[in-house]
Amino acid sequence: MLGRGVWSSLRQGLSRGLSRKVGGWASGEGRKMDIAGIYPPVTTPFTATAEVDYGKLEENLHKLGAFPFRGFVVQGSNGEFPFLTSSERLEVVSRVRQAMPKDKLLLAGSGCESTQATVEMTVSMAQVGADAAIVVTPCFYRGRMSSAALIHHYTKVADLSPIPVVLYSVPANTGLDLPVDAVVTLSQHPNIVGIKDSGGDVTRMGLIVHKTGRQDFQVLAGSAGFLLASYAVGAVGGVCALANVLGAQVCQLERLCLTGQWEDAQKLQHRLIEPNTAAADTMKQRAAPWEERMCAAVLALCMPSCLTLHSVPPPVPTLGTHSGMPGTPFCCLGCGLSHPRSGLMSPYCPA
Repeated sequence: MLGRGVWSSLRQGLSRGLSRKVGGWASGEGRKMDIAGIYPPVTTPFTATAEVDYGKLEENLHKLGAFPFRGFVVQGSNGEFPFLTSSERLEVVSRVRQAMPKDKLLLAGSGCESTQATVEMTVSMAQVGADAAIVVTPCFYRGRMSSAALIHHYTKVADLSPIPVVLYSVPANTGLDLPVDAVVTLSQHPNIVGIKDSGGDVTRMGLIVHKTGRQDFQVLAGSAGFLLASYAVGAVGGVCALANVLGAQVCQLERLCLTGQWEDAQKLQHRLIEPNTAAADTMKQRAAPWEERMCAAVLALCMPSCLTLHSVPPPVPTLGTHSGMPGTPFCCLGCGLSHPRSGLMSPYCPA
């Protein structure tokens, strides 16, 4: 049962969502929000004293704003939301909304372990500027997360959300793959607009596209590593960590797929595999520092012998400093040698 304070927050959020006219359920329009396109999952920079570095966050957004992205995903896995307090999660989304271009979509991660907490966070995300909520599967009691339980959870969240909801399946982090039958059922909800699938199973993605074909429902790939294959089976875009450092190339791959230039798309996809692997291969490759591996991969991609994309490697965002190492840049897609909040190796730092 939701308390009086939560219902008051819900009413405020619903009013705000209705006024934003962002599409789908929230706007009262016939069609759901169109989420097609490329989104970089924005990282959360930290200072050496373990505080969120909002200055660096804004710098990164200004750099990323130069690329033709559809929008930004904030507080997803790459944003390391489990290390933030609730107030910090909301403040990050608010700062991103203020700094990002006005014509871009803001998808904010609002998933929590309980349905009530997820509803409250989703409403709050809407209040600070999110256009849609991307909701990860609850997973602490993953053994009890049956299709029925997940359908109940997401249905309640979507019923009470003032903004459209995007399902988020990331089994590498949660140990739980959102079942296809649950996705198909949830696709029929008027306020659930799509899914970000990070599992990498292209057959599964194609099956979801096929089984939700009669619904106004869209699939986003969760990595640049299988972006071409995802477009081939009917996906409409991707949330790609690699877009944080190779935004132009990932957007070019999107254009090649959408215009049917499959041969060129294949060549570019092949050249993106190595840098994408460097970004995603967390903890496996320990022989060379992250900066050396990533720079080598970027240089290989951008040499004149390959497709003409850049004459020089694109600028790499500066994301903060290592814990206890003032002035040392964080790695491109993660947050350092050890995480300032946990003291452990960051899951998104493959150094």
